[in-house]
Amino acid sequence: MNDELKNKSGKVKVMYVRSDDDSDKRTHNPRTGKGGGRPGSSRADGGRRPARDERKPFGRDRDNDRDGGSPWRTVSRPPVADSVRDEEESASGKPVIDPDVIRRQRAEETRVYGENACQALFQSRPDCIVRAWFVQSVTPRFKEALRWMAANRKAYHVVDEAELAKASGTEHHGGVCFIIKKRSGISVQQWVSQAGGQDCVLALEDVGNPHNLGAMMRSCAHFGVKGVVLQDAGIIESGAAVRTAEGGAEHVQAITGDSVLDALDAFRKAGYTIVTTSSHEGTPLYKAELPKKMVLVLGQERDGLSDAALASADLSLAIPGTGNVESLNVSVATGVLLAEWWRQNKA
Repeated sequence: MNDELKNKSGKVKVMYVRSDDDSDKRTHNPRTGKGGGRPGSSRADGGRRPARDERKPFGRDRDNDRDGGSPWRTVSRPPVADSVRDEEESASGKPVIDPDVIRRQRAEETRVYGENACQALFQSRPDCIVRAWFVQSVTPRFKEALRWMAANRKAYHVVDEAELAKASGTEHHGGVCFIIKKRSGISVQQWVSQAGGQDCVLALEDVGNPHNLGAMMRSCAHFGVKGVVLQDAGIIESGAAVRTAEGGAEHVQAITGDSVLDALDAFRKAGYTIVTTSSHEGTPLYKAELPKKMVLVLGQERDGLSDAALASADLSLAIPGTGNVESLNVSVATGVLLAEWWRQNKA
């Protein structure tokens, strides 16, 4: 063997020479996908590389795309008017949401929050729950509610404190917030038809502070007062009122009418005694005999009852005290008055 074909170690050097005829017949590797020459004549034969506008698009064949052969086919459509697109989306099954429907739904819903309030609401009327948010720390105490919502396809979210504050609209959310369907009130006629021989109803004229309202509902629940006369039934389910009531709101039903004065007149005709309060005049509470069926009327926090409401009273009461302050807070006065009615008629 010629020494020129040996390397320094004495091993034979093997040289591979590719002929011009085989320049485009490279071996194709099925595993890597590499190999195989470019179509067309080789550079050795004097061929040239196709110009850019002569090449086929990389990775696909337009003719095949037109026939639906490529799974990556892109279909475009010309722009259409919004009205036409809405009709097409309706025909295709996509929901077209009417803004008026959204506004009406929101008017029928309200947010309630607070752990005790939401627990009581779930126990008494879970079907009214639309959506819920929880922080992680309260979820062990809402296991039953979470299972029920999952089984009944009710949306709920476990979020952090900041997200829950956004959802509830307050930092005093107590770790949980529900969106619920509001309850509607009932008429005086419906109420008296189901009332028993002993019944105390609370009537509120322009009481606007939700914390006072919540405290009054809590006292109502404690002393067995189940009906509250209001101009708007929805205010007893405001978030702050329900939270302050600590579950008491679930034991109170709103009674509505054209006005509070009309409701008082209807109750009087049904045999109820209309009772008001006065800081300076009236029978001392602990010397009065409170009727078994009565409507206790209380007014707004600053000015009290209107003259028309005072004139409608069958009995006016005063809560005795030191006289160091002009009057009690309306929610405190409610608790004192209802406690005495309970003592005389229920205890």
